[in-house]
Amino acid sequence: MKKIVTICAALLALSALSAKPKKVEINSVADLEGKKIGVQAGTTGELYVQEEVPNAKLSSFKSGMDAAMDLKNGAIDAVVLDELPALQIVKRNPKLKIIRDPYFAANKEEYAIAIKKGNADLLNTINATIAELKNNGGYEALVNAFMPADGNIQIPANENGKGSKKLKLGTNAAFPPFEYVEGTDVVGFDITMGQKIAVKADAKLEVVDMAFDSLIPALQAGTIDFIAAGMSVTEERKKNVDFSVPYFASEQVIIVRK
Repeated sequence: MKKIVTICAALLALSALSAKPKKVEINSVADLEGKKIGVQAGTTGELYVQEEVPNAKLSSFKSGMDAAMDLKNGAIDAVVLDELPALQIVKRNPKLKIIRDPYFAANKEEYAIAIKKGNADLLNTINATIAELKNNGGYEALVNAFMPADGNIQIPANENGKGSKKLKLGTNAAFPPFEYVEGTDVVGFDITMGQKIAVKADAKLEVVDMAFDSLIPALQAGTIDFIAAGMSVTEERKKNVDFSVPYFASEQVIIVRK
């Protein structure tokens, strides 16, 4: 009898492991209440869920892709993430889909480059580079390269300054198309823009990849010179860093299982 019970228990356990994730209906931000939600640590998506979603069971991950894997496996119910990285994730995972909400569309976030407080020279160089790109067609070329209508990204040729000094760009290479790993290189919209900043500063660019929530502490400690990582301008962050002029506007979306 004991042997039969043991076999039945084992069969039940196997059945539970192979079961499909429980169906959860999420069609708007209102449906997030009380749900298990994944976010990338240190992002505005994490802050939104913490402050605006009642009774949320929050799980923070090193990257949006890590959160998406738990979503696919049924460990969480949804992921809140910036639009363009979310689109890349769904493109690679056809069992997932994106939900948009008017609240997010009406509250778009502006990306800017973060600099250590008081570093006026570098801030001026960065702002001048962004202005030049927007005036000479370079910005539009970057958008077309990394956000093409047909989805076929064309990474521009690598640029670098020739001076003896070095500029360290801190980023989190898990945020396509702004920064991601291609082969052994970190590439993306922000990285190419960082190269142009280095050329303007007559410096050689070094890209330092780290966890997103480690970027501001690294900047404050002097480990890196500036942050280009799809970072949104928030009042809380402005207490710790200076920001360049904004260079991109984005919105949050919700990723769910189909």
